[in-house]
Amino acid sequence: MSRREAQERLADSDADAVRSASRRVGWQITFATAIVVFAAIGAVFLFVLSRVKPRELFEPVPDQNNIDISADDVLLLAIVLGAVGVVLAGVLSWIIARRAVRPLGDALRIQRAFIADASHELRTPLTVLDARLQVLQRSLDRDDPSSPVVAELRRDARSLMDVVNDLLEAAEAASSRGSDTGPENLTAIAELAVESMRVVGQDRNVSIELDAPGALFTPLPAVSAHRCLVALLDNALRYSPDGSVVTVALRGTKNRVTLEVKDQGPGIRGISPDRVFDRFAKSGDATGGGGTTRTGFGIGLALVRDIAVSHGGTVAVKETSTNGTVVVLTVPRASERG
Repeated sequence: MSRREAQERLADSDADAVRSASRRVGWQITFATAIVVFAAIGAVFLFVLSRVKPRELFEPVPDQNNIDISADDVLLLAIVLGAVGVVLAGVLSWIIARRAVRPLGDALRIQRAFIADASHELRTPLTVLDARLQVLQRSLDRDDPSSPVVAELRRDARSLMDVVNDLLEAAEAASSRGSDTGPENLTAIAELAVESMRVVGQDRNVSIELDAPGALFTPLPAVSAHRCLVALLDNALRYSPDGSVVTVALRGTKNRVTLEVKDQGPGIRGISPDRVFDRFAKSGDATGGGGTTRTGFGIGLALVRDIAVSHGGTVAVKETSTNGTVVVLTVPRASERG
């Protein structure tokens, strides 16, 4: 069996599972509705029956004048039936919804477990790779022409390790919340990220400007904050036209720190701005610098959202047009280290 056939078979199996779950939920809702309706009919029947005199029950055609039902009784019955029906419908809906979302919870658990396991497995070879590069770097003379290349390889290996760490953190977002190491200076982290990303835009003469009023602290871990900024800058630089400027602005309020990344690219087209943070989101025909078509956003922006949300922050596209795009990252603010 080819890989494509296996993928198609898995897709068909998933579709069958979804259809089966939908049918089960449909039948459960039908059954719950039938229970509520028959319960209401039974209650009305018993109420009317209680108002009929015992001797009338044995007559072929009971005398309607002997049935004592007032408007107040009918109103009270309607109120009681309505309250009981709402409660019963709520309980049944809760039970059905719980059963319906159970497969989704299992799927999310399996997905997180897979990402966590894959991240753990990737950590070891990447750590070994970094260690070997470190040994190689130390064995080279400073004037060796290979030294800069080895240094770049080490930086690339560290970047891959950071991605793996972020994948693991995204998979364990619930448990990672509250495990912060302490307040980190987001301004210093932004300066480091800007400095490291300037080389990316040098070939196309794209510059990066940082506008930061001073030290702003956040409980977001330094590695995660740096990864978020690098991903936002990488996205901005990738689609910036030659000779343009990418602006990074940091602002702080009493409880939040806001970071804006603005480019001068053609804007986001062919996709809702909210969806660019979905994994492997695809856009339309927007064209960036060097004739690059803006067709996808990879996993970088999705990781930014996962990291931000897991630490009580948000990320969103503030505006996008033919004059450029502004992405805003907002995270909690922390007091300075003591």
